Amino acid sequence: MPLKEECIVPNEMEEVHVVHMRVHTGRNPFTCQQCGKSFNQKGDLNMHIRIHTGESPFTCQQCGKSFTQKVSLNRHMRIHTGDKPYTCKQCGFSFNHEGNFDRHMRVHTEGKPFNCQHCGKIFCTKVNLNNHMRVHSGKSLFNCQLCEKSFTQKVNLKVHMRIHTGDKPFTCQQCGKRFNQKVNLEVHMRVHTTDNFVCKFCGTSFIKKGFLKRHIRIHTGEERYVCHQCGKSFNQKGDLNWHMKIHTGEKPYVCHQCGKSFKHKENLNKHMKIHTGDKPYTCKQCGKSFSQYGYLKVHMRVHTGEKPYTCKHDQGSLLGKKFARERARCSRMRLCARRQNRGDAVEWSSDVLAVS
Repeated sequence: MPLKEECIVPNEMEEVHVVHMRVHTGRNPFTCQQCGKSFNQKGDLNMHIRIHTGESPFTCQQCGKSFTQKVSLNRHMRIHTGDKPYTCKQCGFSFNHEGNFDRHMRVHTEGKPFNCQHCGKIFCTKVNLNNHMRVHSGKSLFNCQLCEKSFTQKVNLKVHMRIHTGDKPFTCQQCGKRFNQKVNLEVHMRVHTTDNFVCKFCGTSFIKKGFLKRHIRIHTGEERYVCHQCGKSFNQKGDLNWHMKIHTGEKPYVCHQCGKSFKHKENLNKHMKIHTGDKPYTCKQCGKSFSQYGYLKVHMRVHTGEKPYTCKHDQGSLLGKKFARERARCSRMRLCARRQNRGDAVEWSSDVLAVS
């Protein structure tokens, strides 16, 4: 059969060719009537319109979150499934989004070309550098309307708001536990797997490599972080930062209700329960509630009879005496030590200390 001089292109192929040619011509015939933005395909315009209408027709059946595009829903589902299809062949790191994978690959191919002129810190992307620059400028563009805390990035404000709303969109499919951040879910998932980090010295396993590295310093005796004011050394930088507040007297965490200030954020959080009356920790045996988990833990010894604190002074019937509270043990040991220094003999009844 002789070849025809021209190929007859089916209608559908011709339409694809027409759409493709707009890439070269720059023609965008589909325009949004609300904002004027133009698109070269009608489907792109339809998806864009949902920004104005608020329509999110694609809903996650596991957590209820909705999306304007199906591809966004598909990406979101990887949070629940744990699927990370994009793996770096050089270092083995895996990612659930292609964009995150592409940014990671620049570490191997391009290094970190974006430098901060103030502190020398380097970044893979210009966006990360711009976000970092707000640390130096002091600009906090995103403010929480509930607690006045401010953030340099919108995503950090979004995560912070979950503290107020109680929203925990990330759910463990194995045990049902919920988390307000994806990274917390990822760390938690290692509880259900055997893919943990094991200490070669004692066999203790950890769910994060960083935890193992810090733990190893217990065996090696390495203390990398030294206080230049008193010479005390620590095996974790966080412990040094915590310690430094003793010297500086810094108390950056202030209660907005009574003005009391604290060195550490967790102490402020505990203090706030005085104002809110929040007592989230309840004894399942008697129903008594407590503002702190530590208080509940001590209270439970009333029911269990546990007395984990032992007095080590060898003074007659005092030897091996046990206490439910560490404070009680310390008080008894101080009394015993004072009497030892005076040369007195110490005898214990059930509650009363008698000196002969």
